Amino acid sequence: MRYRVLIEQDEDGAFVAEVPSLPGCISQGGTRDEALSNVREAVGLYLESLEAHGDPVEQREREDATDAGDGLQELEGLGVIGLGLPPKS
Repeated sequence: MRYRVLIEQDEDGAFVAEVPSLPGCISQGGTRDEALSNVREAVGLYLESLEAHGDPVEQREREDATDAGDGLQELEGLGVIGLGLPPKS
């Protein structure tokens, strides 16, 4: 599954990563890479919680992303990435 992730640097220099299609799924890090790693973990836990409670998981994908490697897709100039997660087996 792929989820759009918005990344912004706050006034204190921390990077904040938010997944708009998963309400409340937000993480942060001291670097962009740390924020991405943390939000990847947050998405996994969010989806586990939905599954445990029998709630539906909505999948959204951005077609205007270009492959940036490592399961991430970069949207030029927007500070937005597509976070690819491996399918559940």
